[in-house]
Amino acid sequence: MSSPSSFSANLKSGLRSLGAADAADCARLSAAERRQRFLVDDLFQPGLATLVHWDVDRTLVGGVVPTEAAIALSAPPEFRAATLLERRELGIINLGGPGTVEVGGERHVLGPRDGLYLGRGSADPVFHSVSATRPATFYLLGYPAHRACPSAVVRRSEITGNPLGQPQGANQRSIFKYFAPGLVETCQLTMGITELQTGSIWNTMPPHTHARRSEVYCYFDLPPGEIVVHLMGAPADTAHLCVGNLQTVLSPPWSIHAGAGTCAYSFVWGMGGENQEFADMDRVALTDLR
Repeated sequence: MSSPSSFSANLKSGLRSLGAADAADCARLSAAERRQRFLVDDLFQPGLATLVHWDVDRTLVGGVVPTEAAIALSAPPEFRAATLLERRELGIINLGGPGTVEVGGERHVLGPRDGLYLGRGSADPVFHSVSATRPATFYLLGYPAHRACPSAVVRRSEITGNPLGQPQGANQRSIFKYFAPGLVETCQLTMGITELQTGSIWNTMPPHTHARRSEVYCYFDLPPGEIVVHLMGAPADTAHLCVGNLQTVLSPPWSIHAGAGTCAYSFVWGMGGENQEFADMDRVALTDLR
């Protein structure tokens, strides 16, 4: 494998920051402005690492697509840290071809949909693809961590999905939990994948909010030309984003987060905030949506 290029040479335009917006802000935004504030549509660029910092829960979202050269990450200057994970934890899920992540001299092989959790204090990761023609596509989600938890690899082949939904609701789906209490110990990160069955289009319906944590959705498995209409906003004043393959939505605690696709699709969900209770949500009746 080739040696990694420098962080600055591989990072797209430095660390990009997105500020918090409240429900009143959202109601005033145009469609283009909503996309600027809540959608990251360029996270995965061949040969580059792209990092976005969102003020809500100090969330770090990233995409790393190594091709011929490996890509090494280190702390952006804005973090005022010696290493990327000096005060943070990080979840990584590979959405592309086979790849590896080297951390402190230890090499982790990640096949498609395999995951890696890196706890606070882990060394800076170096990302490789096994094949440049089918590169690995590493999706990253991280949060501040007040304690160190052991790093862990999660194999997709070892996870049993939890089936939800009914055919008549067009929302049959399976939830695969990767990093969550009782599975992999983390400080505040929870993360996994939801896959919809063929013929189903709805996710997270009926919708909900959870004021105690924010959430990030990374949609994938969408063929060219297909989209997901992601519903967001306050329950009584909803809005939407039209989302394509490998695009990522930032969902604030006050916002609903549900979607309907033009075909079946998958998404990585991840949360961080005050607690890790997966079922801690404030459900919204469909008749209350506006």
